[in-house]
Amino acid sequence: MIDKVLLDQIKINDIIAIARKAGDGILNIYKKKFSVNYKDDNSPLTEADLLSNSIITNDLENYGVPILSEEGKEIKFDERSKWNYYWCIDPIDGTKEFIKKNDEFTVNIALIHNNIPVLGVVFAPALGDIYYAKNGSGAYKNGHPISIKANNTSTTELKVAVSSSHLNNETQKFINKLSAQSQKISLISKGSSLKLCMVAEGLADIYPRLAPTMEWDTAAADAIVRESGCMSYQLSNLKPLTYNKPYLHNPWFVVKNRFIQI
Repeated sequence: MIDKVLLDQIKINDIIAIARKAGDGILNIYKKKFSVNYKDDNSPLTEADLLSNSIITNDLENYGVPILSEEGKEIKFDERSKWNYYWCIDPIDGTKEFIKKNDEFTVNIALIHNNIPVLGVVFAPALGDIYYAKNGSGAYKNGHPISIKANNTSTTELKVAVSSSHLNNETQKFINKLSAQSQKISLISKGSSLKLCMVAEGLADIYPRLAPTMEWDTAAADAIVRESGCMSYQLSNLKPLTYNKPYLHNPWFVVKNRFIQI
């Protein structure tokens, strides 16, 4: 059961406004030349990541809820394990897409309660699209409801969302196995958490991710996925993804509508 006391106090429009504010700051940098640095794990970092992180964390601090961010300090599990609610943030998801300037990057803000994402905002500032959801209130894109209520999956074509930057051999093998369900497999390449959102709005039937990701990469979009009537499953046991684990890496997973069998 979800304790909705805090959740009811948080207005989704306020979180949307924070995401848009961060997005505006990101776009100011995106439109000009910027430098790229690299973290210890060789992942890219730009001044836009840091600016977005500062804007989001400063505004979310008003809620008095712990914050876990990709660009924040490391927080040990001993401390995190005591959290009932916390914010899970990726200031820019798809930094590689940001650097390529292909517009497919997002601002991700999620609220996690007892290991489950219960609120999520995903803003793609260069595209102008914003997805959001709050537990029990439905999922939305640009103010319009999105949901998967009926089996509209074609038996002749299966639409598979894949990463613009991380389509590996394991994922390709998984996709090949899906061909038994459909006469045609159509791949839709997209960056960042937009792939999860595509499943939530029915533009893709399934998104397999057999490659490394972190919890902040998926948390916000996962809240939207769940409110749309879809689910993000651990590939090993087909149980839903969970959050605030001792190690913040996601297992291999698949996001799908419930009518797709794997």
